[in-house]
Amino acid sequence: MAFRRPSCRSSFRCLGAIAAAAALSACVSSPGPQVAGSGRCHDAALGWAVGQPGDEATLKRLSRESGAGLVNPIGPATVVKHDARDDRLRVYLDADNRITAARCE
Repeated sequence: MAFRRPSCRSSFRCLGAIAAAAALSACVSSPGPQVAGSGRCHDAALGWAVGQPGDEATLKRLSRESGAGLVNPIGPATVVKHDARDDRLRVYLDADNRITAARCE
């Protein structure tokens, strides 16, 4: 019986599984963002954001003012599902990273 080395492909597959498991355990053990209030999204007063840059400071302000538990930036080529969530704010961005809309969806 001859010893046979595993192929590189199967070795890389094992390493990928180990890395994925380590990344998953890091995600599961880390706490999510802290949301004040119920986490329900309200977009009535977010019209000021249209035309603003889609930078971190603006997205944080939108998150705070909307009360949303999840802020989802959407780029011009991003495909989205048309599912509805009470806690999600979608921020639509154009090719120049300017906000075109901010809606609870």
